[in-house]
Amino acid sequence: MTDTPRITDSHCHLDFPDFDGRLPEVIESAAEAGVARMVTICTRLRNEPQVRAIAEAHDPVFYAAGTHPMSAAEEPMASTDELIALAAHPKFVGIGETGLDYHYTAESAGIQKTSLRVHIDAARETGLPLIIHARDADTDMARILSEEYANGAYTCVMHCFSSSAELARAALDLGFYLSMSGITAFPKSEELRAIFASAPADRILVETDAPYLAPPPYRGKRNEPAYTAHTARRGAETMGMHYPEFAAQTEANFERLFTKACNWKAAA
Repeated sequence: MTDTPRITDSHCHLDFPDFDGRLPEVIESAAEAGVARMVTICTRLRNEPQVRAIAEAHDPVFYAAGTHPMSAAEEPMASTDELIALAAHPKFVGIGETGLDYHYTAESAGIQKTSLRVHIDAARETGLPLIIHARDADTDMARILSEEYANGAYTCVMHCFSSSAELARAALDLGFYLSMSGITAFPKSEELRAIFASAPADRILVETDAPYLAPPPYRGKRNEPAYTAHTARRGAETMGMHYPEFAAQTEANFERLFTKACNWKAAA
């Protein structure tokens, strides 16, 4: 629809079984909602070929790959060279998701930290944005991101941001981005919305994290990229902006951070 503002789902998981046999329908529904692009995330490097195939088969889909912190103790440790090699693909646009999760997997904190630093090094070397998952690890996350930035600049998005105002400030002070998920649209997320409302509008992305975290009115159901529009409309209210203005701002933000996706579009 020509009058529907264009947005991008900057983080979803289209390789998950929830979407088996449904991808053409899911991508068409996304387009009808104005979601013209999506980045599907590979969370275990052994699954990278399947995720890559999805991006190759569908024009609106780009991809990123890394080792999710909750899987860091179960998977072979990634290497910088391995991630750099994967990044050569024209539709590979980000490093991760990586990060720290002490909520469910605190016992593997040491391995998670090592894995995170490997991914940061790959982001620095490739110039692609780092995609961060952070849960119940704010102090270590802020410290490592800052220490590594001092060793050499890199770009980053705090995906599905739902952490503290202190971590938000630490990330923003480094020039990083915060991504709104469906959590920001939940009725009880006032404190989280306040964090986003105080952030610069040119540092905000939107995402689904599909198939998880569907926003109202689909909460509790399978999430999908089309529902980015519901989160984005709530995000526009949070930021005190009209929806078309907010959509255009998040698109500009995405293209500034995910430059490879922007350049691919221009060359296609």
